[in-house]
Amino acid sequence: MGKLKDGVMKRGKTWSYVIRVIDPETGVSKPKWVGGFAEEDDAKEARDEARRAARRGEYVDRNAITVAEFLGDWLDAHSLEVKPRTLDGYRYLVRQYISPRIGHMRLQAVRPSTLSGLYRELLAGGGRGGAALSRRTVDFVHAVLRKAFNDAVRSDQLLASNPAERAKRPRREQRGPIEVWTGEELRRFLDVMSEHRLFAFYRLAAYSGARRGELLNLRWPDIDWNAPAVRIRGSVGMVAGERIEGTTKGGRERVVSLDAGTVEVLRAHRRQQLADIDVAGAAWLDSGHVFTNGLGRPIYPDSVSQLMAKSIKAYNQPEDSALRPTHPLPHARLHDLRHVHATMLLVAGVPVHVVADRLGHADPAVTLRVYAHVIRQHAAGIADVFAAAVDESNDEPDEGPAAALVPS
Repeated sequence: MGKLKDGVMKRGKTWSYVIRVIDPETGVSKPKWVGGFAEEDDAKEARDEARRAARRGEYVDRNAITVAEFLGDWLDAHSLEVKPRTLDGYRYLVRQYISPRIGHMRLQAVRPSTLSGLYRELLAGGGRGGAALSRRTVDFVHAVLRKAFNDAVRSDQLLASNPAERAKRPRREQRGPIEVWTGEELRRFLDVMSEHRLFAFYRLAAYSGARRGELLNLRWPDIDWNAPAVRIRGSVGMVAGERIEGTTKGGRERVVSLDAGTVEVLRAHRRQQLADIDVAGAAWLDSGHVFTNGLGRPIYPDSVSQLMAKSIKAYNQPEDSALRPTHPLPHARLHDLRHVHATMLLVAGVPVHVVADRLGHADPAVTLRVYAHVIRQHAAGIADVFAAAVDESNDEPDEGPAAALVPS
C-alpha cells in the first residue's frame, strides 16, 4: 500500500482519496474514502471536487452504480416525459456510443477529462467500421450526457457536480447559409407534382411552412374553410418502424392562415378523397386524416420524402432525353420547403416574430439563428430606408414642438 499524501494514495492498482465530511445528524466529522481511480490525477481532481462540495454541505456519499446502469434507469424514468422519437434517439446514442466505451465505469468516477477523451475517440473513429463520427453526432452525445448528469446532481443526488459541464466539447460545425429554391423553382416543382394524388400535401407544405409530421397528422376538422386557416394540433413520427402520433415539436398548437389558392387545392383534394371513398367502399378506413393512401390509411412520413426525391430525379432525368429540362431542379429535401417558406417571408419584410409564430418556433431567437443570413442580407438596405424616412419628414411643415401639444 502506498503512502497517503495530501489525501491521496495508491491502494493496490488503483488510486483513492480521503476527505473529512460532517455527519448532518451528529455534527461529527468523519473520514470518507473513495477509490477506484485509474490515475493519480483523476483521484486528485475528484478529491478537490469532493472538498468543495463538503464545504458547501453538498457532499455526495459513495455509490457503486455504473454509467450504463444510471443511464438505463434515467431513460426509463423519462419514458413518459419526452416524445417517443426523442427518447428513441436518446436510447440509440447511449447504446451505440456511450455504453460500449464508458458504460462499465462507476458514475462517480467520471471526470470531465473522461468525457473529453470520449468525444475525441468518437470523432476519430466512432462511426461505422471505425470511420470518423460527425461533430454533430458527438454534440448530440454530449447533450444527452449533460442532461442525464444534471439529473444525477439535482434529482438523484448521485453527483456533486456535472462533469459534462466542464468537459471539452467538440467545436460546433459552422453551417453555411441555407440554400433554398427560388420562387420560380418552387413553382416548377409544384407543376411537376400537380397530377399526383398528394399534390395538396406539397402545396400545403410550401405555403404553410408546417413540418412533415404536422401535415400528416392533420384531420379534416383542423381546416377552417372560412378563416381560412389550418390548426396544427399534433405531429407524426416513426419509432422503431412504427408510426407514432404525438404533440408538435414545441408541444403547442398553432393556427396558420392559408391563401385562397391553397384553399382551392385542398378543396380539390377533398373531392378526390370522397371519390376514393366511393370506389373503395367497405375497404375504406375512415381515419379522418387529410392525407391518406387510396384506402384511407394514414401515410408513413418517409413516403412523402422519398416521393419528392424521386419526382425531382424523374424531372431532371426523363427517359426521353429530348425532354430533359434546360434548367434542372436543384436537389432539395422535403424540409427545404419549410425553409423556402420562411426565407421568402423574411425577404418580403415580414417581422421575425410573426414568421416564428407561423413556423411554430417557441422563441423567435430560434428563427433568428436559423435564418440569420437571410436577415443580414435583408438588413443591407435598412440604412437607406431610415434615411428616406428622415428626408420625407423634412418635406412636412415644421410647426415647432408646441404644435404636438395642441389637441386637434
